[in-house]
Amino acid sequence: MGSSTDRKRKLDLADDAKKQNKTLDARQSSGINPWTGKAYSSRYQSILQTRLKLPVYKFQSELLEAVADNQIVVIEGETGSGKTTQIPQFLVEIGYATPGKSCVGCTQPRRVAATSIATRVAEEMDVTLGKTVGYTIRFEDISDPNETVLKFLTDGMLLREAMSDPFLSRYSCIVLDEAHERTLATDVLMGLLMEVLPKRKKGSKHGELKVVVMSATLDAEKFQAYFGGAPLMKVPGRTFPVEVFYTAEPERNYLEAATRTAIQIHQCEGPGDILVFLTGEQEIEQACEEIRLGAQDMGKDASELVVYPLYSSLPPAQQRKIFSAAPGPKVVGGKPGRKVVVSTNIAETSLTIDGIVYVIDPGFSKQKVYNPRIRVESLLVSPISRASARQRSGRAGRTRPGKCFRLYTEQSFHNDLQETTYPEILRSKMSNVVLTLKKLGIDDLVHFDFMDPPAPETLMRALEVLNYLGALDDEGDMTDLGRQMAELPLDPQLSKMLICSPDYNCSDEIVSIVASMSVPQIFLRPRENAKAADEAKAQFVDNTSDHITLLNAYATYEEIPQAERRDWCWNNFINDRSISSAESVKKQLKGIMRRLDIPLVTCRGANGSFDTNAIRMALTSAMYMQTAYLQSAGNYLTVKDNQIVYVHPGSSIDSKPQWVVFEEFALTSKNYIRTVTTTRGEWLVEMAPHYFDLENFPECEAKDELMLEYKKLARRMTR
Repeated sequence: MGSSTDRKRKLDLADDAKKQNKTLDARQSSGINPWTGKAYSSRYQSILQTRLKLPVYKFQSELLEAVADNQIVVIEGETGSGKTTQIPQFLVEIGYATPGKSCVGCTQPRRVAATSIATRVAEEMDVTLGKTVGYTIRFEDISDPNETVLKFLTDGMLLREAMSDPFLSRYSCIVLDEAHERTLATDVLMGLLMEVLPKRKKGSKHGELKVVVMSATLDAEKFQAYFGGAPLMKVPGRTFPVEVFYTAEPERNYLEAATRTAIQIHQCEGPGDILVFLTGEQEIEQACEEIRLGAQDMGKDASELVVYPLYSSLPPAQQRKIFSAAPGPKVVGGKPGRKVVVSTNIAETSLTIDGIVYVIDPGFSKQKVYNPRIRVESLLVSPISRASARQRSGRAGRTRPGKCFRLYTEQSFHNDLQETTYPEILRSKMSNVVLTLKKLGIDDLVHFDFMDPPAPETLMRALEVLNYLGALDDEGDMTDLGRQMAELPLDPQLSKMLICSPDYNCSDEIVSIVASMSVPQIFLRPRENAKAADEAKAQFVDNTSDHITLLNAYATYEEIPQAERRDWCWNNFINDRSISSAESVKKQLKGIMRRLDIPLVTCRGANGSFDTNAIRMALTSAMYMQTAYLQSAGNYLTVKDNQIVYVHPGSSIDSKPQWVVFEEFALTSKNYIRTVTTTRGEWLVEMAPHYFDLENFPECEAKDELMLEYKKLARRMTR
């Protein structure tokens, strides 16, 4: 732990830097790490030489002076400038953090970035990850309140911290990184900081709060205007020229074109690693497999090719493989091997992978889209913006001149792509955000300082949903139930389900289901082994509920001895990474449930079977707004919104029940509902008469059926 003398030395160095335009590099002259009290390692000295060459070091004193003189500073730093890893360290070194008292927080839009950057910075500072440097992501906190002085966390987790600490008093400085991505949580966090900053000026009870807003590319004037004319600093990158190639004609299948291009580069181009951008886990895993097979087909004489996937649900150990060096030549004097990284758009700005010389850009990413009229939020594969395309191509010029292969036409780049990505806040449902803001004591949502205010209709839908769930009363004030729901890091419907589950004696089962739904797909179905995968899944299937099918798989996994679990997953086509993550999520949720005094009870009988009716009732109690009714034509119609939908072919439900509740609405070749459970009309009218109010119900076949259920209910009540 650093002494007060160390802290004073740092502040003295800061004054030197300010007055004489010197950098803080002299801090290493003693050879003793002030955070550990031990001598710096040889690895630290090696890394330091690389760090000192980063462009951001030339702006160190100018940056620290700007932060000292202003509460908010905006930094536009190009790819390769070193801003993400170095600027938070500058702030710690200058004295903005004291163990156990204050901390520098650095937010990232994505979990992968938060964990990998924290790991890298811990190495650079020569400290143990989780002590001096830590990270916090949903369901995982690798930090120490008594020791951590630099914490990397997702912007959503900082919002959650603000619920229990509205002044963010733990932090003396907050760095908002990748602000240009304009994620939903980032926009809300910026609005929240605009409320907090006036209350944390110099001399205030909680001390002054500094904010540094960083971005690779941003609409500088818009950001400066939003932050009250904050000073803007531009830090150049360290890039080489990149030659951009377009296709002559649009590609019919971008996934096939991407894998083909990667193999052609390996065959025909000079040394250098390849970065391929795709939209999600399934595509990425398929492309990795096809690239590996393509490399094998080249024969034994071809140079070695290794392929690594990168997406948010990969465990940290596998994510770190992307930083491995490419393989060397197979024989002395032979052609060096090559590394291919197949990634989501996380690799656009958040992560820097050295050695990349070739980039393959199909021009797509997955984007969340919300339609408030039919209350449907879907992940859709959408064209990227021109700003994203430029970011992607820039990844090829980090270490030497590179090449970017855009799998679309030049005309399409100029005419079809938007200049910047549409902010997520304008295309997302807002129920979680509204609940968070209400918990933070912000009631005037219309005048909350959003950089881009969401549509009034979207806000009204969010208030309506929270009112139906009982989180807000008819005046829009938060209820006790709403306060409990806000404590759970889940969608409001899942929070309500968890809180109400003890009423049906199945909270242990519901927490297992919620944990399993909070991780990527648990059941694997590889194309080449689809039949075997379906047979393996059949042993867990409950033909009344996809949720209970998930529960059956998870409950069986829990009973398998630890040493045998990996083999069991392999033999049963279960995603080992996902189900072990679900176990971790369940542990975290149970901890929150204990804190909220939510009883943990089970509906499992002595024979090991579950009371499936109790579980389906608990699911219905929170999901009744996502109900569909079987039409005489054989399709389903969503209740109230009258959208024609079909149960997804991958569902466990083998019949056509009259009523179903569903978790997800997927817009693909048809309007599919996924993760479906059968329910009953009588449960719906008993649990949610305020929602199934026939006076305000659209004309449809479901209305007639509900009328019968209400009559039955009335007869039961008069007996």
